[in-house]
Amino acid sequence: MSYVLACVMQFSQGVNEVKVVARGRAISKAVDVVEIVRQRFMPDSVKLGEIKIGTETIGSGDDQRNVSTIEIQLLRV
Repeated sequence: MSYVLACVMQFSQGVNEVKVVARGRAISKAVDVVEIVRQRFMPDSVKLGEIKIGTETIGSGDDQRNVSTIEIQLLRV
């Protein structure tokens, strides 16, 4: 809920764009945050912008693994 309030506070301070970024298991939480802001708190004031997905390599040597990433842009209408 604190991420939702942070997004709403940014928009109330006059910001026109907020980006929510997450990696790995936090991706579902980022999507939930965006949907709560969009549908409950600011349904007529915010729309989805660009959504970027990707993969980052974490670690080095034999301990390397791939971690999914997402970046969701919210725009003021």
